[in-house]
Amino acid sequence: MSNQKFSPELKDEAVRQVIERGYSISEVAENLGVSQPSLYK
Repeated sequence: MSNQKFSPELKDEAVRQVIERGYSISEVAENLGVSQPSLYK
């Protein structure tokens, strides 16, 4: 399992897509090119 670190900007964008734009976690994961479990962490 990798210990990949994500930039604060990527994290902010993920939160913005869910809260402000109403995207689902699966949509955000696909948009940002990361796995769904990574977003939950």
